[in-house]
Amino acid sequence: MPQPKYRKIAVIGYRSVGKSSLTIQFVEGQFVDSYDPTIENTFNKMVSVNGQDFNLQLVDTAGQDEYSIFPQSHSMDIHGYVLVYSVTSMKSFEVVQVLHDKLLDMVGKIQVPTVLVGNKKDLHMERVIKPEEGKKLADSWGAAFMESSAKENQTAVEVFKRIILEMEKADGNAPSEEKKCAVM
Repeated sequence: MPQPKYRKIAVIGYRSVGKSSLTIQFVEGQFVDSYDPTIENTFNKMVSVNGQDFNLQLVDTAGQDEYSIFPQSHSMDIHGYVLVYSVTSMKSFEVVQVLHDKLLDMVGKIQVPTVLVGNKKDLHMERVIKPEEGKKLADSWGAAFMESSAKENQTAVEVFKRIILEMEKADGNAPSEEKKCAVM
């Protein structure tokens, strides 16, 4: 049995886009509706993807804006990034682009394993960012793209499964095909 791989993932984005809600939905399987601005929380979860166990440490970061100084801690020992915007907020979509630039500057790489997530896709009436726009941005970064709703456990699980696959790809362990993901 292979050893679990330890992976540290930072969840980053503008205020109130659902970073904590997505993380908690993935870790605990419940939707938290109340909004308490996060200082910074860390969650641990074991998952299995393609027969490999991963011990994930998820850093749920404080909401940032375009003027935030990108904290050094968000680039140290982080294996992958989940960048979140809300499909109901143009501002959050603009900010996520600035954060991505800051992130690359900080890490000093052209590319890091990243999933761009358009959250709150269940709020159809309030949507201002089309899926194509998110996809186009992610493609320009060489990142994966998904839309999610923190109210649906399935999409939250998919987000974190996807970042694992992106990290594995970066490590040269690309899976031959999509296999099942089991959350333990």
